[in-house]
Amino acid sequence: MGGGQQQLQQLSQELQALDEEIESLESEVSDLNDEKDEIDEAVEAIETLETGSTVQVPLGGDAYLRAEVQDIDEVVVSLGANYAAEQEQSTAIETLRRKQDALDEEIASVRGQIEELEEESDEIEEQAMQAQQQMQQQQMQQMQQMQGEGGDGDDE
Repeated sequence: MGGGQQQLQQLSQELQALDEEIESLESEVSDLNDEKDEIDEAVEAIETLETGSTVQVPLGGDAYLRAEVQDIDEVVVSLGANYAAEQEQSTAIETLRRKQDALDEEIASVRGQIEELEEESDEIEEQAMQAQQQMQQQQMQQMQQMQGEGGDGDDE
């Protein structure tokens, strides 16, 4: 395999690795957006539910239990690192909004990484196109030289 072929193969492998990394980061953005949607649903529930409302409480394994809200003014909110705290309704909503803000920042950061990788991918694609064009030119020159050499030897 010639040097040009090796270079093209290497560039192709780099592109594939970048594409996989971009796909992974896009999946991460999707997961973060899903988390934001869940927070929106929680905030909406906190704002609209009243004491005495009936809700379905997830038990795990896709099983739910109907329960009555005893006190909507106190909400247990996850603080992270497996800690939760009971907070007043308005404080709970503020905590959830801060979580959303942090998710927005993380999403922006990941999207920035995706943009950088896409730019790098574009540069590698350009390099691959140039390498391929160079190889084609070299092949054309070799063919022309071979045709020229074949014609010179017959005249003597």
